[in-house]
Amino acid sequence: MTQAFWRKASVLLAVGLAMGIIAAPAFADSLIFVERAASDTVIDLGDKGDSLGDLLTFSNDIYDKDNKMLVGHDNGWCIRTAVGKAWECHWTLIIEKGQITVDGPFYDTSDSVLSITGGTGDYVKARGQMKLHARDAKGSEYDFVYEVVD
Repeated sequence: MTQAFWRKASVLLAVGLAMGIIAAPAFADSLIFVERAASDTVIDLGDKGDSLGDLLTFSNDIYDKDNKMLVGHDNGWCIRTAVGKAWECHWTLIIEKGQITVDGPFYDTSDSVLSITGGTGDYVKARGQMKLHARDAKGSEYDFVYEVVD
């Protein structure tokens, strides 16, 4: 192969690597909260009992990562999409510096990852993901880990 070929190949490789690094998301902030799920209410809309289309509504208090200081609340809803397995959800976290909205699955028996779809205030350009983890088997408290991309 000629020297010109290798020069072009190395330039293309360098450009490709640079684009990959630039395109890779960097999580700028991890915001960690605890939700105390005291208001969760299931509205039975389909067949009696757990069934497709049932609605879960909530507006719960949100605490700091140590679960000691009240820092805000959330407000949202989920629709049952897989009986005994999953809900599809939309909710907003409301804290002092703004709001962050998420959409995605909530699994009955495992952790979930939802998409950050937007925000207000300090989070007006928010995107990324929110990891949700049940702190107990009753579903009375959840860890919310917002990984916000710059």
